[in-house]
Amino acid sequence: MGRLGNAKIHVERAIKQKKIFMIQGHYPVIRCLLRRRGWVEKKMTHHTGTTLPLPLKGQESSGMCDSDTTLDEDEDEGEELQPPQLFDFSNLLEFDDLDGTHALMVGLCLNLRNLPWFDEADADSFFPRCYRLGAEDDKRAFIEDKQLKKQEKKPVTVSPEFVDEALCACEEHLSNLAHTDIDKDLEAPLYLSPEGWSLFLQQYYQVVHEGAELKHLDTQVQRCEDILQQLRAVVPQLDMEGDRNIWIVKPGAKSRGRGIMCMDHLEEMLKLVNCNPLVMKDGKWVVQKYIERPLLIFGTKFDLRQWFLVTDWNPLTVWFYRDSYIRFSTQPFSLKNLDNSVHLCNNSIQKHLKNSCHRHPQLPPDNMWSSQKFQAHLQKLGAPEAWSTIIVPGMKAAVIHALQTSQDSVQCRKASFELYGADFVFGEDFQPWLIEINASPTMAPSTAVTAQLCAGVQADTLRVVIDRRQDRTCDTGAFELIYKQPAVEVPQYVGIQLLVEGATIKKPTTCHKQMVIHPALPHLLTQRDPGEGKDSGVLTHSPLLLPQSLHQGPAAFTPCIPTPGLWPQSTA
Repeated sequence: MGRLGNAKIHVERAIKQKKIFMIQGHYPVIRCLLRRRGWVEKKMTHHTGTTLPLPLKGQESSGMCDSDTTLDEDEDEGEELQPPQLFDFSNLLEFDDLDGTHALMVGLCLNLRNLPWFDEADADSFFPRCYRLGAEDDKRAFIEDKQLKKQEKKPVTVSPEFVDEALCACEEHLSNLAHTDIDKDLEAPLYLSPEGWSLFLQQYYQVVHEGAELKHLDTQVQRCEDILQQLRAVVPQLDMEGDRNIWIVKPGAKSRGRGIMCMDHLEEMLKLVNCNPLVMKDGKWVVQKYIERPLLIFGTKFDLRQWFLVTDWNPLTVWFYRDSYIRFSTQPFSLKNLDNSVHLCNNSIQKHLKNSCHRHPQLPPDNMWSSQKFQAHLQKLGAPEAWSTIIVPGMKAAVIHALQTSQDSVQCRKASFELYGADFVFGEDFQPWLIEINASPTMAPSTAVTAQLCAGVQADTLRVVIDRRQDRTCDTGAFELIYKQPAVEVPQYVGIQLLVEGATIKKPTTCHKQMVIHPALPHLLTQRDPGEGKDSGVLTHSPLLLPQSLHQGPAAFTPCIPTPGLWPQSTA
């Protein structure tokens, strides 16, 4: 039999076994592994009917163009809702057709606010404070947050008046957190008026940014320490705050670090987002508290890309990838320089920059480490247990909580899955902070580290979603099942936004006092006479009187009356 005949038999067998797949984009690793499993590829076509060209033979085997983006934009992730980006298993296994909840920073910002409804956890313990500048209530909350600058260092060089104002503002904030202001009049003035806050911020900028020389009182030091202890007990993000009050301004629907800016002046942030009314109207701008005390490696900032796989949304089933990689910035860390080259570790930004000549020589030239290299570095720092006891458990918990709060807003489809990429930054105490979650994370082998890891995560993804369907005990590679929710029946309407509809109850009209005998009742009802029957035992009879309104119309009420044989007898 010729090659054509063998190919026909192979295709017919694949169709019978439902092993047909389609790929959009360059994924030679996926294509190769599926073919080894006996799958047959169906060519992807445009809506016009033209067939997309297959990758070159050299690309297909090399694995060097394994990305859902162009070679020039190899770092993440569609900015708007996109059709499934990886491969379509002809209704057998498909990517979830998500609504962009995780890809959009706005969705993550909103969903995590509902975490207390899903788990006994506080989103502030792993997700930096985040606000939507397009929503008026969020905007006001951000302005209050920005104005409420907590004194996190002993104010030994600050004037007494300035320190007193800051401490009073912190005490007022503690009162709000403890809900002791629940009975406070809403019209009652705050400690600082808007004009007072404006003056306070001006003085703050002079102290922090301009180095103004100020004085202090020794009696204020102990008060500051007491306030700090109270704040640390109720504010999980206190230890990652600094004294410059820096925030990250992000377009909510973009990726690869585009449009992101680090800013420390409230007026500049509001001016930036207000200059585009259309963007503000759509609520696409978000601000997120910058981690001013990050864990550094040789004086340089880094973040970590962590993959996880969702194979079902009901029950929610989450797989966590054992291997990850960290990305360095090209410049030494400094809070006085807010340039993106210092603070944004996205490879799409850093790859266009030259490494600083002031960097530590042990930093990698390609600005990437594997997680194994990172663990070795932690061991040299004298923290060998930080990875297994703080970092990994913290990342797993953050991923699970983020998915729990987003579960109701994702359209669930059986036999589908999605691979995500979460970005984390670590505090000086190794606490992981979730920065964002990206749908369709890049698989581009931009460095030697990603060339190995991206190929591995694709191969292990197929082990979980294909091989495990036939053999529940098969090897799942570096994927670990970290969460499987008990199956629950989906109600007719699913969502966390509830709507109550009703009508005002009208006050009933006054009933006439005229009493009539209800015609449907017996003529007489036996009852005790309060006077005669008490002593003599004589039963007297009187008609049952009802209000006029109760026997009019077809719906007049009819009371239940016991039969005479069951009436109580007098024992006198």
